Amino acid sequence: MHTLRRSQDRGYADHGWLKSFHSFSFAGYYDPAHMAWGNLRVINEDRIAPGTGFGTHGHQDMEIISYVLSGNLAHQDSMGNVKGIPPGDVQRMSAGTGVKHSEFNHAEGEETHFLQIWIEPNQRGVMPSYEQKTIAPDSKRGALALIASHTPRGDAVKIHADASVYAGVFDGKETAVLALAADRKAYVHLIRGQLNVNGELLTAGDALLLSQEAQIHLGLGQDAEVLVFDLAL
Repeated sequence: MHTLRRSQDRGYADHGWLKSFHSFSFAGYYDPAHMAWGNLRVINEDRIAPGTGFGTHGHQDMEIISYVLSGNLAHQDSMGNVKGIPPGDVQRMSAGTGVKHSEFNHAEGEETHFLQIWIEPNQRGVMPSYEQKTIAPDSKRGALALIASHTPRGDAVKIHADASVYAGVFDGKETAVLALAADRKAYVHLIRGQLNVNGELLTAGDALLLSQEAQIHLGLGQDAEVLVFDLAL
């Protein structure tokens, strides 16, 4: 079974310097029907104005993934990491026992557009840690490239959570299939373009929530970029 959720049904906040869509209840957006999906807790699609950003703030016991779509995200944290995150990189921060960080857009005249994702860990109280890797564009072309997992391979980052995250880019006749175990949930988030997923036509910002399905089939893409989550119940 699956449920289609349209982009316009997400929560939205406009803070002037920050414009953000919330796939799940977050900050001032509360929807009891959309608190989480499995152990996926947050997908925020954020646009940060030039010269602004999130000041230093704290997190604990959460796996946090940043996926930059355009611009560059400047990250600094209490572990001593000072990084720039460009499009094509995936960043993972395990908050564990507690970490503080800031995120800014230092570019002049260019918006930073990125997804921030929170996944609940399967192990609490771990030592905070940071990882950032570049995902080869060719690995996402007409395929699902693993970008984060509890058991990573290739360029994927490691998360302390029972989940795997894939990214793909699809156009024309390109297709991909991801098998799902019976005891798993899945979540498909379309970043841009248009894509057919298990018979449903998704456009940018749409999501498909799946449970008790044997596979995810993606095809008929039009300039599509997508994230796919294989999740614990």
